[in-house]
Amino acid sequence: MENFTIKLQTDGKKPLYDQLYRHIVGEIEAGRLKAGEKLPSKRAVCAHLHISQSTVETAYGMLAAEGYIRARPKSGYYVSAALYRPMSQQAPPQKPAAPAPGEAVRYDFSTGAVDTGVFPYASWARLSREVVSGNPQLLQRGEARGDPAFRRALAEFLREYRGVRCDADQIVVGAGLEYLLNVLVQVLPENSVYGLEDPGYLAAWQVLRNHGRQIRMIPLDDSGLRADKLRQSGATVAYVTPSHQFPMGCTMPVGRRAALLAWAEEGEERFLVEDDYDSEFRYLSRPIPAMQSLDDGGKVIYVGTFSRSIAPSIRVAYLVLPRRLLPVYEQRLGFAASTVSRFEQQTLAAFLSRGLYARHLRRAANLYRKKQQLLLEELAKLPGARVAGAQAGLHFLLTLPGKDEGRLVACARAAGVPVRGLSSYCRECACPESTLVLGFAGLKLEEIPDAAKALREAFEKA
Repeated sequence: MENFTIKLQTDGKKPLYDQLYRHIVGEIEAGRLKAGEKLPSKRAVCAHLHISQSTVETAYGMLAAEGYIRARPKSGYYVSAALYRPMSQQAPPQKPAAPAPGEAVRYDFSTGAVDTGVFPYASWARLSREVVSGNPQLLQRGEARGDPAFRRALAEFLREYRGVRCDADQIVVGAGLEYLLNVLVQVLPENSVYGLEDPGYLAAWQVLRNHGRQIRMIPLDDSGLRADKLRQSGATVAYVTPSHQFPMGCTMPVGRRAALLAWAEEGEERFLVEDDYDSEFRYLSRPIPAMQSLDDGGKVIYVGTFSRSIAPSIRVAYLVLPRRLLPVYEQRLGFAASTVSRFEQQTLAAFLSRGLYARHLRRAANLYRKKQQLLLEELAKLPGARVAGAQAGLHFLLTLPGKDEGRLVACARAAGVPVRGLSSYCRECACPESTLVLGFAGLKLEEIPDAAKALREAFEKA
């Protein structure tokens, strides 16, 4: 391909690199850019579109990080063939029944919401002002892995609060967990076979499917992902949520963690990806150290995010890579710019190092504990209702024996209280019947009795 012809909007509403990135993604997904086709050089794109080289570098870096294109040394960039491999014949995961446009949502039981009232507005604003006014160097391009000060503060926090053993140079910062999963797919061996929890995190399934990777669905028991089924699956990488399995809510005991680590040690290219997505919130016990803290062989890739603990719009997530994977990361992705603003990274660094994040977590955990207790008390009024997975995190399972899950979901949605059924997270397993996944962080404390009443009335109709 000689060049791109695209009309760039220069009104400042959308960054030029993002416009270029989206244009190329569209061309690839539409099949107009074929697998193996060479992209124009960065210099050629700069001259043709009259844009800066940093703009093109950022766009190409994002495309490479997400697996759309691959760099060949001394040759250039090519459309990734991985996107065009035969995909699994399984249907895409079932999406939740979202409210129609204009449809009122009275109460938010989604698992992705947080309480905006607990956000540390004053301290965040103060730190942001300090960062913006104090260091003009932050306007320059930073390191691909993230700003060193932020990574040092994060490494110290993870060591103290999660038992994670790492140095700052092992941390890779990125704009959201889904983005970092795209990065991880390119760091791990290309022939990796991925074992995913079933039921489990649907975004991980979608990212792997987009990259054309082989996927094996591994069933669970009360201790989490089954080590025996993992061994039988032929998987080489297992994606697990041991602290609070999503969506079942169980906590993986140390014996099962040891069994998974033993499995990983048996093969040079075997790894465990530990998603520690809401480990900050436990209600019936002390925090459990991360599985990574038990890893002596460099087999666990630790993944975390601030989206659940602070706010979904804080698009800051991180990988902790074993040292054996760092040279691969540098070779394949070390050229790219960080996808997180340096100002936001420095704000978070101060938030962590001054103890403000730990204080925020204590405040948020106390509030979420009260919300959960009140909601459980209200839902206990439902005849025969059973609850599971409520010992930690920001969601739990509600089972109503004898009810039809689809009917429960439909009636709740009609009442302006959309909820999600457990079956929508299942791929191949036999899910428990009549079970819903309820998040409670987005509910206001004072509205919980009315929200629970609205659910009860909707379920009576089911």
